Amino acid sequence: MAVKTEARTRTAEIRPFTIEMPEADLKALRARIAATRWPEKQTVADQSQGVPLETSQALARYWEKEYDWRKVEARLNALPNFITEIDGLDIHFLHIRSKHEDALPLIVTHGWPGSIIEQLKIIGPLTDPTAHGADASDAFHLVIPSMPGYGFSGKPTTPGWDAEHIARAWIELMKRLGYTRFVAQGGDWGALITDLIGLQAPPELLGIHTNMPGAIPPDIDTLLQTGVTGAANPLASLPSNLSDEEKRTCEQLDFFWKHSAYALMMGARTETLTGFADSPIALASYMIDHDAASLELICQAFAGNPGGITRDDVLDNITLFWLTNTGLSAARLYWENKLSFFAAKGVSVPVAVSVFPCELYETPRSWAEQAYPNLIHYNKLDKGGHFAAWEQPQLLSEELRTAFRSLR
Repeated sequence: MAVKTEARTRTAEIRPFTIEMPEADLKALRARIAATRWPEKQTVADQSQGVPLETSQALARYWEKEYDWRKVEARLNALPNFITEIDGLDIHFLHIRSKHEDALPLIVTHGWPGSIIEQLKIIGPLTDPTAHGADASDAFHLVIPSMPGYGFSGKPTTPGWDAEHIARAWIELMKRLGYTRFVAQGGDWGALITDLIGLQAPPELLGIHTNMPGAIPPDIDTLLQTGVTGAANPLASLPSNLSDEEKRTCEQLDFFWKHSAYALMMGARTETLTGFADSPIALASYMIDHDAASLELICQAFAGNPGGITRDDVLDNITLFWLTNTGLSAARLYWENKLSFFAAKGVSVPVAVSVFPCELYETPRSWAEQAYPNLIHYNKLDKGGHFAAWEQPQLLSEELRTAFRSLR
């Protein structure tokens, strides 16, 4: 379905938006948390069975007794929030213009189980670089939309809002905002959507940045997915000419596919997850079990040893899902998707790649160069994981400044 260009019609209007969740909803949330019926403790001492009971219970205690949603609500309302209708669906977005007039417009897309909460820490460094030790020439105007079915955006009522459709909608959004040139960035779903913006290559697009590159050779990507059930050993069938670095990436992806039950469930049996709308702890436990490194980071936060992500970071995001009742509508994006996250897609626009060591996989430069023939930046960082903007906002901000400098 093509995105319609709706110049100066009511559906093309951009309307200011304010977040104000009813106090009754917050009270009801706390009551549901208090009424949680807990299972017995897991039978292992590690995280091999999923989120440990002690983490879920620590999260629940803090969520019910101490967590304050109004703090993040105030942070969000301090930013310019807007709604606009694209293809019959309301799209919510933050639009923060830099004080530096020559700033480069940048659209940043979140993933699952994320939201616009993921990007809050990079807004200051990117829009106001001089206040964060950088140059005015590296400033960005930021557009941070909520994907359909997520947060304050509308929930699709019919099929069709897949990643390709979202990419087209984001192009329309940037044009609607009056930007005649822009760049795009994303991780997780945002990485796939940003790849697709690059593949669609509108004339306004200067280039893209990704921290989860779609750079795996398609035949290897297909082979590795055969190990998802554990019944096959794809690593035994890899091409013999791979480098040690490429083999390591394959091992990381093989591990991911064997621990991706969350994605398979949402993709195949989305509506079976109705408990997301009924139980805050069911929603929270599912959302924090994304990948092994992120789960460990979150477990440590609720054990009193926060790293890059704090308890409030985690619960700001989960509470947004709960209060907007978007657990299930967000999950449907997995059902919609028919594309590979990780395979190279033929993007020819300028591309910048940042590789964080605790990402689902570390993309070798050799594969990045094959996947993105117009690779303008490649860097391997020494720390950080899947939720780069959330966990390492300074590093990601520095990467974006460097990545797009040549395109200004």
